Amino acid sequence: MNTITTSAETHPLTWRVSHLKDKPLDLNTYETLEGFAALRQVLKTMSPIEVQTNVKKAGLRGRGGAGFPTGTKWSFLPMGDKAPDQKYLVCNADEMEPGTFKDRFLMEKIPHLLIEGMIISGYALQASKGYIFIRGEFVDAARRLQQAITEAKAAGYLGTNILESGFNMELFVHTGAGRYICGEETALINSLEGRRANPRTKPPFPQVSGLWGKPTVVNNVETLANIPAIMFRGSDWYRNLSNSKDAGTKLYGVSGRAKRPGLWELPMGVTGQEILEEYAGGMQKGLKLMCWLPGGASTDFLLPEHLQLAMDYDSIAKAGSRMGTGLMMVVDDKQNIVSVVRNLEQFCARESCGWCTPCRDGLPWVVKTLQAIERGEGQAGDIELLQQTAKFLLAGTTFCAHGPGAGAPLGSALRLFKSAFEQGIK
Repeated sequence: MNTITTSAETHPLTWRVSHLKDKPLDLNTYETLEGFAALRQVLKTMSPIEVQTNVKKAGLRGRGGAGFPTGTKWSFLPMGDKAPDQKYLVCNADEMEPGTFKDRFLMEKIPHLLIEGMIISGYALQASKGYIFIRGEFVDAARRLQQAITEAKAAGYLGTNILESGFNMELFVHTGAGRYICGEETALINSLEGRRANPRTKPPFPQVSGLWGKPTVVNNVETLANIPAIMFRGSDWYRNLSNSKDAGTKLYGVSGRAKRPGLWELPMGVTGQEILEEYAGGMQKGLKLMCWLPGGASTDFLLPEHLQLAMDYDSIAKAGSRMGTGLMMVVDDKQNIVSVVRNLEQFCARESCGWCTPCRDGLPWVVKTLQAIERGEGQAGDIELLQQTAKFLLAGTTFCAHGPGAGAPLGSALRLFKSAFEQGIK
């Protein structure tokens, strides 16, 4: 993460980073930096429903890519005397979206922030067990989270009768086998149960019947890491951090041939221009921006003029793409757009669970066709075939969002840079 001036009032996720040395924040240091103050406050003064209400008022939207309102998602979980005794909170830490590297940073550097966020969220949902489903390659993050859980339990923040509140909760770290499809919440739940990581039919939604058939909420790492600050400083404060109607701050980033690729916590709604030019330093010498993906590999390409847009959910959607994870992938004018798209589609084809036809059979054909066009051996009708396949991958034609995610860069590249594909046709 590139260094910028931060404070607890303006950068709820990253202000503690300046206190890092050569290791992640341990419990003692975290406690001196307002660590677990929000949890103490919540358990002492608030009911679970009051916590849910405050999160809803804060306007926190999911930071994993879909942007669904967190408080609304929580409200679907059964509460009260008629609710099942066992409920689960699952943290989706299976960060495998190409071009995305924000959750790993939080888990490796400030693991107790995620732990505190999960305990508060567990209390709000009355979920006595929580799981952190983490990408298997994140060895350091998994080890540091496990150490943080051990420290938190020894200090009375986890286990039975937490801080003498009567609330009980246990947390577990579960390392996945390295499948991108586990980022889809129902595929993640299947994997956590020891099943093949295929998405489930919805309804029923996980909030009704999720992990082992019990009510379950699945939230992203960055989403849960926002909870302590919201509860400690209030929903109005959180809303006022933003430059747009989407509340709070966001971990934005840039990858590709920029001068200073990196990660920054900035107000929601900052423009793409500011992120790329002021924080990432612009494109490298001799290169011009040709296009960019606003939120990882499963979003539609945008053009340089779209950098003026606010990086929030509605603004990017109106331009024909999705903000996704909020980490920009920049493509310069020296790159072959066909090769860029082929690389993305190759990843998507490999990571398909094979559950439905457009992904299982369509994506390998997309890759083969793009490889032929790369070599200048494309056939007449190839572009039309790719366009048709992109339509077959639209939302509603596949079992989960993997297909639409794969179709987004393909369809948009064909629309914006058709001539580049035509050059590869015999």
